[in-house]
This record gives sequence, C-alpha cells and structure tokens, in this order.
Amino acid sequence: MDFFLMFQNDFQSMFLESYLCVALMILLVYGVIYSTSSKYSYPVLIKSVAWMCALSMVYGLFILFNTPTESKSILNSLAIHDDIAQFGKGIVLFSSISCLLISMRYFSSDRINFFEYGILILLATVGMLTIISSYDIMTMYLAIEFQSLCLYVLAAFKRNSLLSAEAGLKYFILGAFSSGILLFGMSMIYGFTGHTGFEEIGSVLNSHIENSIVSSGVILGIIFIGAGLLFKVYAVPFHVWVPDVYEGSPTAVTSFFAIVPSISVLILLMRLYHSVFFDYISYWQPIFVACSVLSMLVGSFGALGQQKIKRLIAYSAIGHVGFVLVAFATGTPEGLSSILIYSIIYIIMNLNFFSVLLSLRKQDDGQEVEFLEDLSGLYRKNAGLAASLGVVFFSMAGIPPLAGFFSKLYVFLSAIHVSLYFPVMVGIVASVVSAVYYLRVIRIIYFKQPVSWYSFEVVDKVKAFYISVTMFILMFFFIYSSPILILVHKIGILMSL
Repeated sequence: MDFFLMFQNDFQSMFLESYLCVALMILLVYGVIYSTSSKYSYPVLIKSVAWMCALSMVYGLFILFNTPTESKSILNSLAIHDDIAQFGKGIVLFSSISCLLISMRYFSSDRINFFEYGILILLATVGMLTIISSYDIMTMYLAIEFQSLCLYVLAAFKRNSLLSAEAGLKYFILGAFSSGILLFGMSMIYGFTGHTGFEEIGSVLNSHIENSIVSSGVILGIIFIGAGLLFKVYAVPFHVWVPDVYEGSPTAVTSFFAIVPSISVLILLMRLYHSVFFDYISYWQPIFVACSVLSMLVGSFGALGQQKIKRLIAYSAIGHVGFVLVAFATGTPEGLSSILIYSIIYIIMNLNFFSVLLSLRKQDDGQEVEFLEDLSGLYRKNAGLAASLGVVFFSMAGIPPLAGFFSKLYVFLSAIHVSLYFPVMVGIVASVVSAVYYLRVIRIIYFKQPVSWYSFEVVDKVKAFYISVTMFILMFFFIYSSPILILVHKIGILMSL
C-alpha cells in the first residue's frame, strides 16, 4: 500500500502518457482483430488506424494544455513535469500529428498496407514524451531505447524494398553501438556519484568538483554520454548512417525522422549539460564546438555532390545540427533560446518540404520523384509547389527576410556574446556553401528543361493546407515573431536555473 501512496499525486502530471498508452493498446487490439477477420474480408486498416492515432494525439494536445504546469518531480523523482517538459511535449505532439496527416495518401499510392505504421509512430511519440520528462539516467536510457526500437522498425517498414531493409539494419547496428556508448557513460557517472537522479548527481558533482579522482571519472562519463546522444541528433562524427537511412526509408518515414526525434534529445541534452553537468563546461564545451564545426562543414560540402533528393536533405540536416550545437556550446540562456527557435523554424521548413515531396508523384506510373533532375521544369507543371520549394530552400540557405535567416542570426548572436568567434566564422562559410546547392535546386526547378514531360498527381487538401500555412510562416515570420521569441526566452532562462 505504501508503494502506491508514493505516486498518488503524480497521476495528473502523467495523465497524457497514460492516456496515450491506453489508446495504443485499444488501437493495437482493434487492428489485430479486424485486419485478420475473414468476416470483414481482411480490410486494409492503415488509413483508419493512422487517423485514429492522429486523433488520439490531438486529444493528447488538449490534455497537455489543460495540465497544471507547476514544476515538480514525479514517480519518486524518476521524471519531472515543468514548463520545459510541457513546451517540448507540445512540439513533439504537433510534429507527430503533422507527419501522420501528410503521409496518409503515401501508403495507398505505394501499396503499403500494414496498419502498424500509425501504432509505431504513436509508440515512438510516447518514447519521446518520456525522454523530455526524464529526470533520472535510468528513465532516460529506457525512454531512448523505447523510441529507438520503434524507429528501427519504421526504417525497414517497406518490406518489399531492399534499400528499406538495409536502412533498418544499418540504423539498428549503429544505434545499438551508440546505446552501448551511452550506457558506459551512465555507468561511469553512477560509479563515481552513487546516484542516478539528475538532481542528486548535480549535488554530488557540485560538492566534489575539486576531487581529481571523482572529476576524472565524471568527465569520462560526460564525454561518453555526449557521444551517445550526439548520435541521436545526427552530429558529426556520428553521422555516417544518416544519408543511407534517409534514402532507404519510405519517404513518409524519412519525414518523421527529419522532423520529430531530434527535439526530444535536444531538450534532454539541455537538461543534462546546462544543469547537471554545467560545472564541467570547460571540458565538454570544446567537444561540442568541434562537433558543431565538423557538422556544418560536412553537411555543407557533403551535399554539393548529391544527385538524390533525400540524400541532399540528409546532409542538409547534418549541417543544421551544426548550427544548433554552436548555440548549445555557449552555455547561456540566449544560446538555449536560439536552439529552441532554430528547432521550431527547422520543423516548419521540413513540414513544408516533405508536404511538397510527398505530393510529387508522377501521374502516369505513380512513381515518386527520387533525383533532383526529376524536378526539372516543375514551375511549368505546378507553379504553387515550385514557389513553395523556392521559399523553403531560400529559407534553409538563410536568405533574409525569411525565417531561416533569423534562426541563424540568433545562433550567431548568442555565440558572439560569449566570444565563440571561430564557429561563427565557420557557420558563415557553411551558409555560403549551402546556398550553392540550395540555389542549384531552384535553378533546376525554374530554368532547366525536363528531359521527359510528365504531370504530377493533384495535391490533396491536407498537404495543401500544410504547404500554404508553413510557406506563410516562413515568409512573414519577421512581422510578428515577438510571442514565440518571448516564450523560448522564458524556457531558456528556466533551463539555466
């Protein structure tokens, strides 16, 4: 009885995760029973289950916004509920809902009829919500592994594709290796502090910072934990799997990889390194600066020779992570605010891009576009989609006055404030180089004659809505950006306390 009394006040704070788990079980039972029912002629349930998963997450957003936000640890300090967690969970839920909605038509076109897709997206989302709330290294590890297992299956979801199977296998093998690195770092922290809770670890580190033996073991643990988590956000030198997984996965799954998982790991990194490990910033800051510089350079120069759309976006993602890590290395509230605003704008840009990419399916044979050359003369076939791609690529390149320019500007200003001039200079060079391949795509869209003429399928209403709204935000962000800037500044200050 005493065991349950410990958690009697935690139910309200963890009601969102509890509700989603119950919804998962109901939807899984529904899918298993009806998809194997001869009475109903073995119906294809992927769309209906995906819609119900999206609806469950919409209700989850409603629950989240009606949950009190007072900061408190829950589940005997295994997790925490605060403004930071609520903010991150809102972004994750919105992004997951959006990825499900824009991918509805993809599966019928590609004849993928497995209802488990929506279930896996919802499972991965629950894992991400748990990562954001983690306040103990054991909770953190289990949540990361829970999310990763779902992502491995999603990467190999297209069972009749050799590339998809290869992507899933590569992701699984390298993901298992990174998990081992992460677990080793956690064992070092536990071995030298005797605690697994974030708050207790922080207290021990503050009191033993002068102890050289403890400090040396803790520093090693901090480095290994950082390496394990940097793998999850595609940072160099832990990036080798990203282009292959992006290319091999179904496009709908690639959109999910590009948009959703990184934000939860970034918030976890901020909790750990800007709170628990902050006293050791002189040791971990150079590592993150080096990773940021390498990520920007590899992302920018690696994309120059790419001919396939998804590989180009993979290297673009690596480059964008480099900019985020520059802000992370500052160790200031301004840097944390820059990370959040950059992540939000990056999500919006990717939502726009993948809404367009998932709409570009050839009408004659139903094949999706794969190479950059397939975009030749797009403005003549669909001027609206061409304009949207133009806006999103200009924004990714950081051309003012689009939103992407301001995201990079805030990162550079936060880095200059703490005299991190070298990564800023590298970032400027990387931005110039990246502009080359972004403008190359725009040149193909507007000025290159297509080798063969084909038309694309009509854009459905859901994707048209997302394309219109995200394009509007990217173009007019500078007019009324104060509310979001105030919100992320508040979150940045809270994370630094």
